Amino acid sequence: MPRYFFNTRIGDELIEDPEGEELRNPDRAWEVARTMILELLRSEGAVGPLLSAVIEVTDEAGEVVLEFPFSEAFFEQRGESVTRH
Repeated sequence: MPRYFFNTRIGDELIEDPEGEELRNPDRAWEVARTMILELLRSEGAVGPLLSAVIEVTDEAGEVVLEFPFSEAFFEQRGESVTRH
């Protein structure tokens, strides 16, 4: 199974995920990223810096597979889907 890394970008700062997680495909990585964001928003609150943050999911080669803005997860949580997946 491929390994995906869930790096968090807040402004110019990148917090790297050194371990990553083995997942079956990019769709599952999207689900994991969304869950991570929702947990952070619940524990830290939906404050300015977090709402502008993005999880950048990369593969083992370091290529960006997807970018998931925290704000998208926040709005989906409130029942206002921003995109269709």
